[in-house]
Amino acid sequence: MNNFNSVKAALCSIVGAFGGIVTSFFGGWTHSMTTLLIFMGIDYLSGLFVAGVFKKSPKSESGALNSKISFKGLCKKAMMLLIVVMAHRFDMELGFNYLRDAVCVAFIINESISIVENGGLMGVKMPDVIKKAIDLLTDKENKN
Repeated sequence: MNNFNSVKAALCSIVGAFGGIVTSFFGGWTHSMTTLLIFMGIDYLSGLFVAGVFKKSPKSESGALNSKISFKGLCKKAMMLLIVVMAHRFDMELGFNYLRDAVCVAFIINESISIVENGGLMGVKMPDVIKKAIDLLTDKENKN
């Protein structure tokens, strides 16, 4: 059991150190970044449902799942996160404290719209409160 505990401690240390390094690139962790990651996950899963279950994806000729298109989607999401890192670095260089969060909100809006579109392709009627929340976020982004 001692060997297991030492392996567990080493693994936790490695994961913790990696998490700390990644978080430092983002300038710490915020609610906006958590929301962005959650929405990215929902968008990706809903896209898989649209293609895999409903076969209605506008991104493939057959409307079905396509591993290349799925990989491209993950690459786009990774690039979005790199742009958040870039915005944090701009904040640091310019002495600001809002560019990173403004970029997060902009990406949250894009992800929200994509989720609503995916829901529509699945035949889900979107509640007005969700549409209004997207409008409010868009207004917030325009003010920034």
